[in-house]
Amino acid sequence: MNLISISKYSKYIPYLYFIAIIAFWFTDVNSSEGLIAYPILIFGIPFAWQLIRPNRRLNAILGITFVCLSSYMIIAYLTDFFNIVDLSEATKKYLLYGGAFGIANFIMAVWMIRNSINRTFN
Repeated sequence: MNLISISKYSKYIPYLYFIAIIAFWFTDVNSSEGLIAYPILIFGIPFAWQLIRPNRRLNAILGITFVCLSSYMIIAYLTDFFNIVDLSEATKKYLLYGGAFGIANFIMAVWMIRNSINRTFN
């Protein structure tokens, strides 16, 4: 595979990332809660739509939404990291994974915004 093919398909990485996160979230909730987990799959529809029929406006909306959500997650992570707010031990247990998840979401969301600004999806 040459560099041109890799750059051609690299624009789909953020959407596949979010679909994978939604699939993981669904399977985790489905194993413990059952039928209640199926509405989680609705969150994957916009990302699957971007893979099937890309739309610049939807791409920008998804990117901006997830940049805002990820920024909020990163701020929450940093407030605990610097001990600004005292959190319980149960919350601190998930701090490392939450921080990595928040940073990865932020990177993928910025990547989606970059895709909507710089490239066409053809």
